[in-house]
Amino acid sequence: MGFFDKVRQALAKTRGLFSGIAQLFSFQGKVDQKFLEELEKRLYLADVGTYATQEIVSRVRQAYQDKEVTGEMVAFVKAQLKEMLTAPSQGIAFAPSGPTVIMIAGVNGAGKTTSIAKLAKHCQNQNKKVMVAACDTFRAAAVEQLTIWSQRLGCEIVKNAQGSDPAAVAHDACEKAKARAFDVLIVDTAGRLHTQTHLMKELDKIRRIVAKQIAGAPHEVLLVLDATSGQNAITQAEMFKKTIDCTGIILAKLDGTAKGGAIFGVKQKLSMPVKFVGLGEQLDDLEIFDPEEYVERLFED
Repeated sequence: MGFFDKVRQALAKTRGLFSGIAQLFSFQGKVDQKFLEELEKRLYLADVGTYATQEIVSRVRQAYQDKEVTGEMVAFVKAQLKEMLTAPSQGIAFAPSGPTVIMIAGVNGAGKTTSIAKLAKHCQNQNKKVMVAACDTFRAAAVEQLTIWSQRLGCEIVKNAQGSDPAAVAHDACEKAKARAFDVLIVDTAGRLHTQTHLMKELDKIRRIVAKQIAGAPHEVLLVLDATSGQNAITQAEMFKKTIDCTGIILAKLDGTAKGGAIFGVKQKLSMPVKFVGLGEQLDDLEIFDPEEYVERLFED
């Protein structure tokens, strides 16, 4: 399936909620206070979130109050939603030379390990030589899962004994990636440690190590969020944003949720672009996020 079909299928549950917004535009009448309140209610029901909902309603109020509801207003609302999601660049910003280092963060259970495998496949599809660093050394299952995925993909993995220093694994991986001319190094990080302070220190240490080993690294710091957690994903993201300077989001499990509207709240509240979306269980089900396509599919019948 192409991106169009995958997004259409993945957004089936979310689209059911957005259809209420589309139906609202089919009514005859003026954009008055009653209409605006109904629009606000339906945006909330679609899990768009407080900040993004208020922004859209405010823009509609300014542009259309006391005018007739027309197809022009549907186009206006779509344009506002697209504008909210548009970023300077989508996908990965590859380094001009040497290995591109991509740090991956996210809480356990968000789909981090599977997203790493999908991202590795995405890079391989672009003829990139990929290495993975298993720096979530506190969770044996994470290293085991990454090892299995790496074997399936035929990509190199650097790992160490459980409980060993994650930054040491990152250091070794950087050395090997440089020495053996790898194009991409994907660095997994711990999703949850005993305390948030410990987590912050660990992430910061890994970041400093890769920056010291490879010029300009990390070139991307991607945060994996679980789309099924809706607005709760924002709370997770805020925690990680305080710790590391994230460059973008991988929104996983979008195919399993009616909370796809949360993508607007995440972008507005955190000022972080959604760079990739997970649209299924297969390795090829990670797609570069297309705001235009996403919004159009939301309003389809």
